[in-house]
Amino acid sequence: MILSNISVPLLGAVDTAILGHLPSATYLSGVAVGASVMSMLLWAFGFLRMGTTGLVARAAGSADGGVGWLLRALWMAAILGIALLTLASPLLGIIVQWMNASAAAAPQAQAYLQIRLFSAPLALANFALLGFFIGRQNSRAPLLILLAANLLNIMLDVIFIIGLGWGARGAALATVCADFCAFCFGIFLLRGLGNDVYRQIARRLRDAHLYPWKDRGPWGELLRINGDLFVRTCLLLLTLTFFTAQGAAQGDAVLAANAILLQLLMMTSYALDGFAHATESLVGDAIGRRSQSMLQGTVRSAGLWALGSALLITAILVPGREWILPLFTDLEAVLAEARDVYPWLCTLPLLAVWCYLLDGVFIGAGRSREMRNTMFVATVLIFFPAWWLTRSWGNHGVWFSLFLWISARSVSLLAYYRYYTQNNSWITEGNR
Repeated sequence: MILSNISVPLLGAVDTAILGHLPSATYLSGVAVGASVMSMLLWAFGFLRMGTTGLVARAAGSADGGVGWLLRALWMAAILGIALLTLASPLLGIIVQWMNASAAAAPQAQAYLQIRLFSAPLALANFALLGFFIGRQNSRAPLLILLAANLLNIMLDVIFIIGLGWGARGAALATVCADFCAFCFGIFLLRGLGNDVYRQIARRLRDAHLYPWKDRGPWGELLRINGDLFVRTCLLLLTLTFFTAQGAAQGDAVLAANAILLQLLMMTSYALDGFAHATESLVGDAIGRRSQSMLQGTVRSAGLWALGSALLITAILVPGREWILPLFTDLEAVLAEARDVYPWLCTLPLLAVWCYLLDGVFIGAGRSREMRNTMFVATVLIFFPAWWLTRSWGNHGVWFSLFLWISARSVSLLAYYRYYTQNNSWITEGNR
């Protein structure tokens, strides 16, 4: 799962590095804004991955092995993806303007988004497929899907951006092609679970229980969990998008520097999320088996490995400023801004590891309401007040607010985890 996850921000890092070595920071700034907006639009529906994982993991012993939940998630992905493509396209100019993009960067951002939106239905369907494989404790399939898609994306980046000189449009088109190939490859890899999976899919497509107008029970459970996760993810993306917008308001150099550091933070988070994703499926399995000892053993083991990985990442980041940052750009103004706030990045892995890991525990246990509540507290009561009070600090104030936001998420989730563990209520209360 670590190898699978780290390939995602690695793609973003390659995009950043290629664009960062073009003659002007405008290309990097434009794609940074466009990618941030696209992340907000797509990741808001990340519940299709998280919710599907938990539901499939808890249904591992059922007759269809969670195939019904996969098909429901794919139906939802198709509907939401088409709606997103239809509704967002006319609003791109307003969205880019809200992001405080400069006059030079705004056209690049809008061009990027106009192309990227065409892959929205497939990108959301890929979330559902990845959630299904992870819920079935099949970590090889997500690795193959993400690695193949991202390698293709990187190769097309080189061709479209450097070879053909298409700039932001080339970066977007490369990602659209990769999303299409990832979906086709994911459907193909279902065969690795055995021919019974295809028979279950065919049977479920004829089953009235699959459709909301026939059986509202499973759809109600899916919508309840996904609704909580949708609110939680929207709050997360609001924070990160606002973070990017505040960098844009301080100029292209600050925006580009923050884009580089966020790529490094994403690489860290995706790597540590490997333990969270493994924990999701194992905790869901423990809940399905009603085994408290299996649940606690999973959390202890994952916690030790995740902490060790966070220490290793920190040990690389702390002395690595002078050789890591030049890999992304050779623009001196951008490097100077990135070096200035780099210490904030070094503090985050050891704080963030706990909220990443516990997200996996709560997803696997089906406790989406707690994830929603803790994100609300961290975003509305911590991040935005902290930013307001530290506006005079410039870019340091934005990074300090992000530091407090991550800390609040970790502390509040730890409090919830301790409460449920002390009261032995992970299993006894069941899935809500």
